[in-house]
Amino acid sequence: MLQRELDEVSRIAIEAGAILMKIYATDFDVAFKSEKNPVTEADTLANEFIVTQLRKLFPDDGVVAEETSDQSDAKRMGRCWYVDPLDGTKEFIKKNGEFSVMIGLTIEGKATLGVVYQPAKDKLYRGVVGHGATLSVAGDRRELRVSDVAPASKLKLVCSRSHRAKSIDMVVNRLGITDEMVSGSVGLKVGVIAERTADVYVHITDKSMAWDAAGPEAVLKAAGGRFTRLDGVEYVYDGEDLRTHGGILACNAASFDEVLPAARAVSEEIGFLTR
Repeated sequence: MLQRELDEVSRIAIEAGAILMKIYATDFDVAFKSEKNPVTEADTLANEFIVTQLRKLFPDDGVVAEETSDQSDAKRMGRCWYVDPLDGTKEFIKKNGEFSVMIGLTIEGKATLGVVYQPAKDKLYRGVVGHGATLSVAGDRRELRVSDVAPASKLKLVCSRSHRAKSIDMVVNRLGITDEMVSGSVGLKVGVIAERTADVYVHITDKSMAWDAAGPEAVLKAAGGRFTRLDGVEYVYDGEDLRTHGGILACNAASFDEVLPAARAVSEEIGFLTR
């Protein structure tokens, strides 16, 4: 069940989180990779640390990381690690604590192992698909299992703190959802679904990347949840395109069959998905 990998990557994520928190406590500078895409010294230092550790421990594996220019390993179809050293850079800059370290292992193109660490709260989500998921908070560990809430009107939606598209309101209205919460970081949104604090997350955009998805997908599936594109197709991490075209639907298994048609219909209506 990949126990060595899970333990080593958990340690790496926690140590990377310490790097982030050291910079978080300072008046750090902010640069921009592109418009509305900030980057800090924390991103690059944590990225370097994680990649170095993974290559040392698992020299035969591919490694694809957000702040590493060479991402050719994504085309390797054996084992490949996907790394987001700081997911939620905007939240890091705002200093609201809603950011995470995310590391995922794909095997033959499928998300298999995931770790999401929120250093500001010392929360570690981790899981291996088919072998369960856990949450550790300050060393106190418990098993994770998604909720069994099925009626769409009873679901709790988790959505982005930094940006909310009108299309999300369309999905909410179609499903009759009245209960919502906000969070930064894809990994933390998936985490609250895994720990039953929320039930569903809908991402109707192709702006996220493979390293935003691999770790969270593995954690959620390990906790019994579903993670697909908005057309219901499972993600394949084959290096053909690192962008998550097709958006993201993450939810508990009980509500998936009701939520998917609504999310897909809205995506088609606004032209995001082609009918």
